[in-house]
Amino acid sequence: MEKRNLVELIAHNSYPGRGICVGRTADGTHAAIAYFIMGRSSNSRNRIFVEDGEGIRTEAHDPSKMEDPSLIIYAPVRVLGTKTIITNGDQTDTVYEGLDSQKTFEQSLRGRRYEPDGPNYTPRISAVLHLVPGGCNYAISILKSADGDPASDHRFTYSYSPALPGEGHFISTYLHDGNPLPSFEGEPVRVAVGNDLDEFTKGIWDALDADNKVSLFTRFIDLGDGSYVSRIVNRHHL
Repeated sequence: MEKRNLVELIAHNSYPGRGICVGRTADGTHAAIAYFIMGRSSNSRNRIFVEDGEGIRTEAHDPSKMEDPSLIIYAPVRVLGTKTIITNGDQTDTVYEGLDSQKTFEQSLRGRRYEPDGPNYTPRISAVLHLVPGGCNYAISILKSADGDPASDHRFTYSYSPALPGEGHFISTYLHDGNPLPSFEGEPVRVAVGNDLDEFTKGIWDALDADNKVSLFTRFIDLGDGSYVSRIVNRHHL
């Protein structure tokens, strides 16, 4: 698979929905994470990311305008020891609890399905990044309906071990805008990852559709000592 430019990939898509990118910096010294959310409705756009312990959670920007918190209020990022969990829904907690009980990533998600938001049936996308001596590895999962048919679940998990310097993998909930929204298809996209967190963050944020982007979280994790530096960008706080 050709290594793509993540910024160009996003810039040519008005509505990938929610997206996860996990990888390793070009110099090999850090793991790299990005998670963004977008929204077409006023309820979806009425959100911000806030820090929550070592992770983040979504929160209503204006609580008085919150219509329905289900599916949009959750913790997208949580940390369990040397593992960082990133998802587009409350399955973050499911994965955290599963891993904490010695289940595998796949086993932890076995009881979950796509989101109950027909006719879109939004996929649940999830990733876990694991720091290991001298490097890291990661896995990405997507739980989706059978091409829009809720009668069947399609489950795919992709593992990358060890993570290679200068590259990552990107997955989003949707292929592009539409009605209903078409679910992501195929393997996570192989993308290039640089060495500068602020450049990484700005590139993604600027590439996201101006009308639909809501929030972005990025993090570089030092593979030597596990320390990290994060960035949060919220459209409502600009």
